[in-house]
Amino acid sequence: MAEQFAAVDVIRAKRDGKRLTDSQIDWVIDAYTRGVVADEQMSALAMAIFLNGMESAETARWTRAMVASGERLSLSVDKPTVDKHSTGGVGDKITLPLAPLVAACGAAVPQLSGRGLGHTGGTLDKLESIPGWRAQLTTEEIAEQLNKVGAVVCAATEGLAPADRKLYALRDVTGTVEAIPLIASSIMSKKIAEGADALVLDVKFGSGAFMKSADDARRLAEALVGIGVDHGLKVSALLTDMSVPLGRAVGNALEVAESVDVLRGGGPADVVELTVALAREMLSLAGISTDPAAVLSSGGAYDTWAQMISAQGGDPEAELPRAEHVHVVEAPEDGVLATLDAYAVGVAGWRLGAGRARKEDPVQAGAGVLCLAKPGEEVRKGEPLLELHTDTPDAIPAALRDLEGGYTVAGSAPVRDSLVLDVIRG
Repeated sequence: MAEQFAAVDVIRAKRDGKRLTDSQIDWVIDAYTRGVVADEQMSALAMAIFLNGMESAETARWTRAMVASGERLSLSVDKPTVDKHSTGGVGDKITLPLAPLVAACGAAVPQLSGRGLGHTGGTLDKLESIPGWRAQLTTEEIAEQLNKVGAVVCAATEGLAPADRKLYALRDVTGTVEAIPLIASSIMSKKIAEGADALVLDVKFGSGAFMKSADDARRLAEALVGIGVDHGLKVSALLTDMSVPLGRAVGNALEVAESVDVLRGGGPADVVELTVALAREMLSLAGISTDPAAVLSSGGAYDTWAQMISAQGGDPEAELPRAEHVHVVEAPEDGVLATLDAYAVGVAGWRLGAGRARKEDPVQAGAGVLCLAKPGEEVRKGEPLLELHTDTPDAIPAALRDLEGGYTVAGSAPVRDSLVLDVIRG
């Protein structure tokens, strides 16, 4: 019989800075999932973890207990399986070209994704702007699509890490979202339960990211990689810059259109750069030597994209939704666009309808921001700088206020050498 505890004793232990035992962790996660530990008790424990932290072994055990709270996918695939996870950003549509690209190079990519909240976009919201595409698949459908197409992007099944689903919602309303042990265990419990052989993490830092500093992003990346190694995963993490929106499109259908450009061999240089960097790391972990840059530039990944979308009921050739209203923001003076703040653009896009304040809120498929200029590019006074797309024109004044101070025009712009600051490998 499993050891039993009183929730208040577990809370006190972490409140007093003690290391939770494996048995305490296993019990509290299981009891919370079953409703034996109340929300207010888990809230107190989450705050104690936020304030006092966890040792790496504690975090690994916490993750293991959350994985054990539900099912683990069993993927019967005859190729190496490798997944990618991003900690979220503005214009971060990388999953859309990346999954079919890596599949086109010979790996299988099971990508269980989520929806956007606040200023960061969600992969499922973007793909749902494609007419007919569906996010919910059964485990059998996921395995079948992986074998036939090589890539699947879909919602997590209901039985996957249910403890994380409960705890994630609780952290969101109790001021404990930023706790690195809880962030790391939340991400990795879902990824481990997903059952892929290898995982590449895109850990972002900067104004548009969850982690604002590179040092905080590095600490999170090291925690994530450590958990992966503890669970026998091949895992690595890229630290990437999210101070400027990725690409020129921020929004759901807008980002799909830009992703298709990338898959056809074009698209913005920064989106191509990060897609290729992540693909190389994924293929390395999968033991595949194909050059993804050549496959992407040739347009060879587009066929896999079309198959992936069609397999989930979507029409890859259908016209994407467009917003009913477009408002143009003009350059205030001649010069060079020196800065374009990712957070300001992300909040403006959310305000226009591209994102949601609560998980149950709807999103507008065509809403968002098009960045007609990026830092380092010349602009002229009165020429279009940004386009605001929305079905609700009443939201435009608030979006314009969000953008105040979010861009500057000067004589020159700082040079950014690479989006990737570092790679941390397990």
